[in-house]
Amino acid sequence: MVVNSAADRVLAGLDPEQRAAVTAPAGPVCVLAGAGTGKTRAVTSRIAYRALTGEISARHVLAVTFTARAAAELRQRLAAAGVAGVQARTFHAAALRQVRYFAPRLLDGRAMPELLDSKVRLVTLAAARAGLRADRTAARDLAGEIEWAKSSLVEPSEYVVAAAKALRETTHEPAKVAQVFAAYEKLKRTGGVIDFEDVLRAAVWGIEEHPDVAEQVRNQYRHLVVDEYQDVNPLQQRLLDAWLGGRDDLTVVGDASQTIYSFTGATSAYLVDFPRRYRSATVVRLVRDYRSTPQVVGLANAVISQARGTEARLRLELVGQRPAGPEPERRIFTDEPAEAAAVAARCRALIDAGTPAREIAVLFRTNAQSEAYEKALAEVGVPYLVQGAERFFERAEVRQAMVALRAATRSLPGEMPLPAAVVEALAGVGWAPDAPPPGGAARERWEALAALVQLAEEYAAAPELLPLGVAATVERPATLTDFTEELARRAAQQHVPTVEGVTLASLHSAKGLEWDAVFLVGLAEGTLPTTYARTTEQVEEERRLLYVGITRARQWLWLSYASARSPGGRARRPCRFLPQLAPTSATERAGGGRLARTAQRRAATRIVSCRICGTTLLSGPDRKLGRCATCPSDIDDELHERLREWRSRMAGAQKVPAYVVFTDATLVALAERRPGRAEELVAIAGIGPRKLGLYGEAVLALVGGAAVDEICPQKSSESDR
Repeated sequence: MVVNSAADRVLAGLDPEQRAAVTAPAGPVCVLAGAGTGKTRAVTSRIAYRALTGEISARHVLAVTFTARAAAELRQRLAAAGVAGVQARTFHAAALRQVRYFAPRLLDGRAMPELLDSKVRLVTLAAARAGLRADRTAARDLAGEIEWAKSSLVEPSEYVVAAAKALRETTHEPAKVAQVFAAYEKLKRTGGVIDFEDVLRAAVWGIEEHPDVAEQVRNQYRHLVVDEYQDVNPLQQRLLDAWLGGRDDLTVVGDASQTIYSFTGATSAYLVDFPRRYRSATVVRLVRDYRSTPQVVGLANAVISQARGTEARLRLELVGQRPAGPEPERRIFTDEPAEAAAVAARCRALIDAGTPAREIAVLFRTNAQSEAYEKALAEVGVPYLVQGAERFFERAEVRQAMVALRAATRSLPGEMPLPAAVVEALAGVGWAPDAPPPGGAARERWEALAALVQLAEEYAAAPELLPLGVAATVERPATLTDFTEELARRAAQQHVPTVEGVTLASLHSAKGLEWDAVFLVGLAEGTLPTTYARTTEQVEEERRLLYVGITRARQWLWLSYASARSPGGRARRPCRFLPQLAPTSATERAGGGRLARTAQRRAATRIVSCRICGTTLLSGPDRKLGRCATCPSDIDDELHERLREWRSRMAGAQKVPAYVVFTDATLVALAERRPGRAEELVAIAGIGPRKLGLYGEAVLALVGGAAVDEICPQKSSESDR
């Protein structure tokens, strides 16, 4: 192995666990990577390090993940590290590329069938043949069930039994679903089309049944990397096994606590069983969280620490690495409109205080909850975008803009700077840079087109993004034609630009994303966990969904629920995973009755996180200290001695044991945290309003540097030493 400066640069700045993952020997490697622990950096660094040291050839690496965005990020990071030639793709993109390449050989010269963009139209026809009338919503549900079956390697004739074993909740009788499934498969064959699951199956078939294809694929891809391994389904695992062909140079990265797609067929079983399947596997745990504050990390740890079941065997306790931030806010509202209005008002305040709208997200359990927040944000003039509702490049205004841009390539002067040309072209569809409308659908449309202008500015400033070969042969600014070709490429890969607006998203669609400020809303029993979560396994997945939501926040986190769905409605209980929600006002406490009083009692047992590592503190002394007993102390020894002397004198004067004044743990906490104000004093566990009144002034004076004799001139003969 050759060690060089480029390889050394790859290792620079890695923490010990990341370095262990990067430098692990060839063979099976399992990286258990918690949220925010730098897993993408670890993955790309491992590939780059092995390539730069000569251990492997980059062109023999296949890295697969689950989104085009994640694959694009892998490619960009590898390019920045000076490693070219790695194939980083989604499972479907990698399989489609191979099937297309081998199609002439596998299909005896016949053309490859057309790939369906969506199952819905064909499923609607299949439902009619099975005697069902399916509207668009029902067709989507049936399509989802067919996708689950195919991803789980279940045939139409096996569906009824498999669905019963998996406790599938279906909108139609399983026997009817099986009929629709069979009719759908027949319609595909008749129409000469295939779906995305067929692409994976074709890739598996090509390798398993054709030795020459297997040899060529395995010779090309000798080192495999799988990101988000907890989300692999049986069909994808079978394809992975086909690629490997019994070899074991495989690196997998995942987090069992983020397994939230079981309803699609994804399973963490392959991640959990990896060390058993590969007895020689290297297992590395990444637990240092660089994304979130210790307060957010502490809450995430508290939620997931109660997890049970298979995934809990690989549970990771994160250790926060960022400076301390605000404690997560927990709120109860009288009804959902009040909750939405409060969230919108806080979003407005955050934006007015300087937080970019794109760094704020409102996350909920179901897409149906979005409407109330869209309305509330529009009323306070806050722009927003709905994640996952409609793909960016499929939006009507974006398609219209792209048509206008292509037309402008023939009419606008070629020497016009690219950003100016884009603004000029978009003027034709009614967009103006200085005229953003108020919040709502009109503002959302304006922001989408503004994102195209921003993208043009970034593209013009990055000559390396010019079409392949152009930047290397002649220096010239990016043109409108270049830009329209770049948009076409992005549309094909769904590589969308950043839109300025508060993100509204379901918890499922938020996975893999992060924001400075996150609102987790609607945390009521029946919504989270959903009423459809009936088994222990389903409830645990709901817990993991909340965990994923919490770990999306970098700095500021809000958790709330409404005690009733509508004004005067039936009372609801807060999410069982978060019993610490507190009422927002005296009015709401009075209006909430017994429910509010229960919430108050629960609030008294609030989560306290270690200010050093972010771990949830459970023992009384640790909660008073504000840190784990094993974490390093920054105690002011001289102040501690003065506090002990002062306590001794006070105890003697009051004729009470010293611990009645303050316990030893409270004195240590005071000497470590050195509060300068009354609010900081009462933030220390063990100092309530009574002790603040009795001793607050004296303690603050001692922390400020006063001598004990200035405060207690009469020394007691008793001592607590």
